[in-house]
Amino acid sequence: MSGTRFRASGPSLPILQTMAPRLRAPTALGSAGAKRSTPQPVYTPPPLESRPHADEIARWLEVLETTPLLELGARADAVRAELHPDGLVSYIVDRNINYTNLCVTDCRFCAFYRRPKDEEAYVLSYEEIGRKIDEAKELGAVQILIQGGHNPYLPLDWYLELLRYIKEHHPIHVHGFSASEIELLTRVTKLPVDEVLRQLHEAGLDSMPGAGAEILVDAVRDVIAPKKIDASRWIEIHEAAHEVGLHTTATMMYGVGETWADRLEHLLKIRASQARSLARGRGRYTAFIAWSFQPLHTEMEGWDIPLGTGMDYLRVTALSRLVLDNVDNIQVSYVTQGPKMAQIALRFGANDFGSLMIEENVVSAAGINFIMPEAEMRRIIEDAGFRPARRYQDYTLVEDESSGCPCCAWRHGEAKPAAR
Repeated sequence: MSGTRFRASGPSLPILQTMAPRLRAPTALGSAGAKRSTPQPVYTPPPLESRPHADEIARWLEVLETTPLLELGARADAVRAELHPDGLVSYIVDRNINYTNLCVTDCRFCAFYRRPKDEEAYVLSYEEIGRKIDEAKELGAVQILIQGGHNPYLPLDWYLELLRYIKEHHPIHVHGFSASEIELLTRVTKLPVDEVLRQLHEAGLDSMPGAGAEILVDAVRDVIAPKKIDASRWIEIHEAAHEVGLHTTATMMYGVGETWADRLEHLLKIRASQARSLARGRGRYTAFIAWSFQPLHTEMEGWDIPLGTGMDYLRVTALSRLVLDNVDNIQVSYVTQGPKMAQIALRFGANDFGSLMIEENVVSAAGINFIMPEAEMRRIIEDAGFRPARRYQDYTLVEDESSGCPCCAWRHGEAKPAAR
């Protein structure tokens, strides 16, 4: 990515001077009013020789075993500096809108979802979503991230009309709907995934988040989310999104009892998927984001698993930068790691500070509340030796005279930009 595209300056936000409020205290109650509990299954990692990319996994495992943490970080930082020589660390101002928490997938790591008939289950009205968008835009937001539970009672038309409503009445970049939400829509409609994505894109979906990846190893997914789509389907849906011209992100939630070989298999699958998408010349993964599992209020809270440490996070960040040589951006997760660990990660290969979240509900449901004012985020970036810069979803920067998100301009009569 060319350094000439980036600027350190931008319009200052006259807001976000305080911590973002929470909607309500998190609970771990099910429909019957009692905390759900699941006995811990026994996880047996797949043998190395049975895995895709086995030789590369073995090579990277040797790197992990033989490379001191600081040396690994220095290698990743050198790659970051080569890819992003401008000395900028970007971030985006947006709002997470969780349109429903009703979900039938029962992921064992999730504290956010509610089953049907639970008194806390909800679906937001279009008007409520519009109000949240207007509030976010007044606070400087350039996009919304909209995603929710796997709610089988919402037809495809509900999503299409929502997107049209947003674009007509509250126009903003819509970064929305995880691969598993898209999969649910294919089952409800009995339409192929590319057709569902095409209709969503034409109605107003601008890009797609990488949520739901967890660990892209089915043996791990069978333990933590046995009802969720498998790893190959997650990748297939993202590549289908790229085919219709949508950019997406890729994620990894680690610390659920998986091994380093599992984490490396995940990274190598993302790299291979990106290579296929880049060869087609349309959409792509714009960034990779990793975070550690937060067990509080989940069914896995009492499981005997080694949770991710700060050192693990730095290793994962460095490995992400080193392995994902065809993904431009590595984003920190200050929401789960805290601002100081995120700041250190900027010297372990990361070049993006993620979202200045005006609202966040999923991670906070697990008791984690690292949300900060913009001034604090910019100070943290500067103290790490970088210049902060606000961006859009496609990683072009917000300029002083910006007329809006470049990847959405075609909806207003301009020529549709080529995928970058």
